[in-house]
Amino acid sequence: MITKEVYVEIEVLRKHGFSLRKIAAEVGCAVNTVRSHLAQGKQPRYQRQKKRATKLSTHETYLCERQAAAQPQWIPATVLFREIRALGYAGGVSQLRAFMRTIRPQGAADPVVRFETAPGEQLQIDWVEFRKGADPLYAFCATLGYSRASYVEFVTDMKVSTLIDCHQHAFEALGGVARRLLYDNMKTVVLERDVDGPGEHRYHAGFLDYAKHCGFVINLCRPYRARTKGKVERFNGYLRRSFYVPLISRLKQAGLPLDAVTANAEVRRWLKEVANVRIHASTQVQPAQRLQEEQAHLQGIPPPWRGDIAAARPLDAPPPVEGATVRPTVAERIALPTPEQHPLAVYAQLLTQLQAAAEMQP
Repeated sequence: MITKEVYVEIEVLRKHGFSLRKIAAEVGCAVNTVRSHLAQGKQPRYQRQKKRATKLSTHETYLCERQAAAQPQWIPATVLFREIRALGYAGGVSQLRAFMRTIRPQGAADPVVRFETAPGEQLQIDWVEFRKGADPLYAFCATLGYSRASYVEFVTDMKVSTLIDCHQHAFEALGGVARRLLYDNMKTVVLERDVDGPGEHRYHAGFLDYAKHCGFVINLCRPYRARTKGKVERFNGYLRRSFYVPLISRLKQAGLPLDAVTANAEVRRWLKEVANVRIHASTQVQPAQRLQEEQAHLQGIPPPWRGDIAAARPLDAPPPVEGATVRPTVAERIALPTPEQHPLAVYAQLLTQLQAAAEMQP
């Protein structure tokens, strides 16, 4: 039996229009083997010849009956685990989860077609929400379609001014501006879709002005099809698993909260040392390596935008109220010194010093 990797290669070659004979020559197997596996329409899976008795075997009928009674809903494995433990089950939850996967109804597969773009053609943009409430934390994520090189910036709001600032920083970090930027239906970009016909959208005036200033075209995902920007969507999950969860757990063990300053100091190092130098699963090349090629096709980095919208004041505008705190503009924030990338121990030491100083106050 051919391996899963060979099967995937057969599928890809067939989609590219290769003949059965050509595919067989490429993967090194017989033409009949190629024809047989394409006719099956699914990847080959190893089938155990004889099922072994397990600790769960005596409870399988009970589990099937419980799920059948719950249809069309689905009872979580954690709930059933508690139930069968009370009935004498002595195994683990992983064995239960494995069995549940074999009896769960499989919905119709939604085919995902991956579109590759030319260098410098597309940059995909998205927000990731990590924390709500009085102390929110969001991440602005931008991923180039060709190289898969990414930029991340943690912020505490998703206003238009913040979005524009993040774009400017992303262009500088990535070395230029793509010709097309892809978004979902965020209100800071598009206010209303198809107002004057298909594709005739009403954009946020300030952001549209910024797009013209930078020279990129705004593209929108189809409604309820955020998967259209799948490259940044997949990166968002990777960011959460590989960066956020490990960082927040380390800070929790040290008794420290995670703020945007700390997150940005750490994510810059993570992007440089981990994310953009890993071998990407789709391209099989480091994003940083392909970025060097893609940068030659990007547009130049624009100067700081001087537009005036409700959420972003002009560069020379005074504070609206005397003594009020005003968020720095793009140019002002770029002029600020970049925080050094310190290990978490430095943050812990700094917090201890601040607490000690506070206790000494009268």
